[in-house]
Amino acid sequence: MKRFIAFLTRPALAVACAGCLVACRQNGEQKTQSALYLGGDLSYVNEMEDCGGKFRDNGLEVDPFALFSEKGANIVRVRLFHSPTWTHYSNLQDVTKTIRRTKAAGMKVLLDFHYSDDWADPGDQIIPAAWKDIGDVVTLGDSLYQYTIATLEALYKEGLVPEFVQVGNETNSEILVQHHVDELTEPINWQRNVHLFNRGLDAVNDFNAKHAVAIQAMVHIAQPENAFAWFDSAFQHHIHDFEWIGLSYYPLWSQYKIDEAAGAIDSLKRLFNKRIMIVETAYPYSLENYDSANNLLGDSAAVLDGYPPTPAGQLKYMQDLTAQVLAGGAEGVIYWEPAWISTECRTRWGQGSHWENAAFFDAGNNNNALPVFQFFRSAQHRPSSD
Repeated sequence: MKRFIAFLTRPALAVACAGCLVACRQNGEQKTQSALYLGGDLSYVNEMEDCGGKFRDNGLEVDPFALFSEKGANIVRVRLFHSPTWTHYSNLQDVTKTIRRTKAAGMKVLLDFHYSDDWADPGDQIIPAAWKDIGDVVTLGDSLYQYTIATLEALYKEGLVPEFVQVGNETNSEILVQHHVDELTEPINWQRNVHLFNRGLDAVNDFNAKHAVAIQAMVHIAQPENAFAWFDSAFQHHIHDFEWIGLSYYPLWSQYKIDEAAGAIDSLKRLFNKRIMIVETAYPYSLENYDSANNLLGDSAAVLDGYPPTPAGQLKYMQDLTAQVLAGGAEGVIYWEPAWISTECRTRWGQGSHWENAAFFDAGNNNNALPVFQFFRSAQHRPSSD
């Protein structure tokens, strides 16, 4: 997810594409649910702590990684920019620190390659500056491959191999391009796009073979309705094998209501025979702005019927969404930046956080842990076998 992006939806896309989908050629039994992954994207934690931020549970200062693990989380997502010059965070050094803290707390890691020096999202898949003058797709793909391999090798030397790798972030539009595009209207050069994806997937597979490890690869699309046509085109153009479809699901920007999520996920699983995980979602516990940075989920448009912007409403959203996506056959839910609290540091758009009202820590109560942590207790989410 990128700050201040206006996500648009494709009305009735799933229905419109149903007659032309070819990915159902992916025959065979779908994998049975063998694990349940519940966690958060904790990419901001190091920065928040360096900015003086404190996290508390029952009034006592806590290590957020230890807290998430103690509350029942078992996976942490962490984003990686290529060579950011505008921040000292989300580079390989910072990511290595985050992964080390995650593993020390006993949780698994989903490493999210943005393949950009900045936020990658549905309309912004900007090529890293180091690659911007590469003119041919073969050389560009080789650069992507070598970078992916080198990153994984660096983590391997530290004993920090991630369990999951996301090849790109919210890649609704074509990756490694020069400028912002309209994700809904800009055509994708699928031959080029799939070649680049395949080089990233090849890097993961080759690393696995070299080191006898089993990193699972994921391809990530924002909003379930956009996944049908995207994966259909990708498979038509022979994208290489991967294990997971990752989805962002924000009801504010999706055509699907919570009680429709199970059907959408079930359809995706049946069509593409991939495991599915929600890797981004969120809901506000308040509409109050606690600092000068505007909040992305800060007005009434972000509020769903039946889910008030209160601590109880935030917990209910996560419990109901998780129950729905698991009923549809998905195997996990990751909350986006639950620890992005307000501090004295600045973003490009203001001092503080654009997300403190949707975090897991109460900005109005000294950043004490909120009831939403209860959603990690996984037994209550599993759909019944009746």
